[in-house]
Amino acid sequence: MSDSNERTVRAATTMMIITLVGKILGLVREMLLASNYGSGMEAIAFQTASRIPRVFFDAIFASAISASFIPIFNESLEKKGKKSAFDFSNKFITIIFLVTAVLTIVGMLFGSQFTDLFAKELDPATKSLATKLLYVMFPTVVFTGIAYSFVGILQSFEEFTIPAALSIVSNGIIIIYYLFFNDSMGIYGLAAAFLIGWAMQAVMQVPSLHKKGYRYRPSFKFREDDSIKKVLILMLPVMVGTWVQPINITINTRFASDLYNGAGISAIDYANNLYTIIVGVVVLSVANVIFPRLSRMTANDENGSVFDTVIMTVRILSYLIIPMTAGVMALSEPVISIVYQRGAFTAFDVSITSRALFFFSLGMFGYGMQTIISRAFYAEQNGRIPFIAGIVSIIVNVVLCGLLVDRMEVAGLALASAISSTVYGLALYVPLRKRFKDRDTNHFAGSIIKMIFCAAVMTAVIVPMRNALWDAGSGLMIKIAVIAVLVIVGMAVYIIMSRIIRLYEAQAAFDFVKNILGRKRNGTEE
Repeated sequence: MSDSNERTVRAATTMMIITLVGKILGLVREMLLASNYGSGMEAIAFQTASRIPRVFFDAIFASAISASFIPIFNESLEKKGKKSAFDFSNKFITIIFLVTAVLTIVGMLFGSQFTDLFAKELDPATKSLATKLLYVMFPTVVFTGIAYSFVGILQSFEEFTIPAALSIVSNGIIIIYYLFFNDSMGIYGLAAAFLIGWAMQAVMQVPSLHKKGYRYRPSFKFREDDSIKKVLILMLPVMVGTWVQPINITINTRFASDLYNGAGISAIDYANNLYTIIVGVVVLSVANVIFPRLSRMTANDENGSVFDTVIMTVRILSYLIIPMTAGVMALSEPVISIVYQRGAFTAFDVSITSRALFFFSLGMFGYGMQTIISRAFYAEQNGRIPFIAGIVSIIVNVVLCGLLVDRMEVAGLALASAISSTVYGLALYVPLRKRFKDRDTNHFAGSIIKMIFCAAVMTAVIVPMRNALWDAGSGLMIKIAVIAVLVIVGMAVYIIMSRIIRLYEAQAAFDFVKNILGRKRNGTEE
């Protein structure tokens, strides 16, 4: 394996570890929300209010920054040098600040209308509280826009540690609030802690940016920079392509607001947050590392290498995600019980949230595909195909939500999201594969079938064990130990089965580990 690939793998591994810590803190944050507020009026209002600025940012600015800014910044860096890239960054961040500031003002002026749009079926008292909380939290859009821009610069210089640690800081601030201030300041103080946590994501990156030689200086000379024009041209189709996840979850919660007197919103929110924590540790860590690399390859006209990198990444991720999907489905209720069932979170809440998690999990494979493959199109500044795939996915989700909500309730909404996510991933894979049909993929479809078979064997082993062990004790530590045993056994069974049937991805993973260990031994001996 080349030094470049080894650096990429080490960076991805480091990001996974740091991201895992951040996700665990995010899980603790959700546990504390569930424990203190359950699925009552304050929890529903807070979840609704916090979702609105996140959706606006994810739908509009996350796409512009992660999918438009990074490839064009890398192109400028490769072809024009650091000074030109930094000048472009100053203009871009100035635009982001101005637009997010205007959006924040609009969001606060029309807070009640936005609350009604996102959760129409809520009772008047809950809507009123959600609107008041929204006034406090909407400025997170400004801080997050700046933070994402800084992340793009640092990742382009292969600095991944600080960007990966952002969620550790924001989640840590909210957890501290729960532990020391929640009893005295309540839900409004929680909204303020939410705002402070997101503001710190921008502040903490400044020292690292200074080390790279970057200083932000406002610049309004937008018309003089061709790179800004490229971003604006690319932005619209890219925006729709990256709208899928936030818009689909908004659609799901809109339907869920009419279930269980509004508790359906909390079920969808808790389950989706846990789902993204589980799958995001692996997928987002890898995506964030390879995206700048793909952008540099595209800038240097290495399109074949882009395809090879994307396909191999998807294959290795599939090897990890497919057993993860089976495991989460098999353990959805025990996991929800351990994570959330305490304080105000009741057995009924466990039931509906675990059903949602079970069906959300079916979308993990599609989530992995869409996250990685979309980066290939964005790296070559092609937003048209993700645009079309995104529109199709959103339509599928809306139709399925309408068909399934009455039959399956919250489970139907989660299933609709999972199917639409898979449709999105496949809609990106097919045109990419067609463009590079002459390049060898070594029977990718056959490998997926083998992975599913291995995961099925794994499930057949751990489900009877779950049934036998789950009631062995009632203590939290005993329950956690049972889950740990089931996870370890499941992993062992899956790895053994994949080796027995000579799965290509398993062999590639083992060869890589053996290669790294061999190089370390040689280095030590020398």
